[in-house]
Amino acid sequence: MKRLIHAALLGLFLVSTAQAAIDTYEFRDEAERERYRTLTEELRCPKCQNQNIADSNAPIAMDLRQEIFRMLEEGQSNDQIVDYLVDRYGDFVRYNPPVNAKTLLLWYGPAGLLVLGFGVLAVILVRRRRVEKAPASNTLSETERERLAKLLDKKDS
Repeated sequence: MKRLIHAALLGLFLVSTAQAAIDTYEFRDEAERERYRTLTEELRCPKCQNQNIADSNAPIAMDLRQEIFRMLEEGQSNDQIVDYLVDRYGDFVRYNPPVNAKTLLLWYGPAGLLVLGFGVLAVILVRRRRVEKAPASNTLSETERERLAKLLDKKDS
């Protein structure tokens, strides 16, 4: 019985210390709630870097969720909200940044490296096939063998 009481008290203690911050916002309608959810899931947390604003527990993510809610209440469009956050934090806050001069390497770099890798592989394979098909071209002629033998004899003496 004592163990059960100790276990219950320990469980209550652990539950009381593990309080999570829950955002409770009152939306006008379900469409606005869906816009909020979409925006917070599509935008990246500037601190966490690999989490969206909806999933992050970082203080800046909490502030950004509140800011998005405020802007929705003011009646701003999704594009206006995203533009505001991009102006403030850069294209990094988007999971799908636009294709422009700054992001060309990000968008086309992996494909370029893949093409370059296939090119190097093709060159290596072509060179190997040439060597395998023409082994006679690598051998010495009779005069070259005689000359080599003479040079080796001189070196041994």
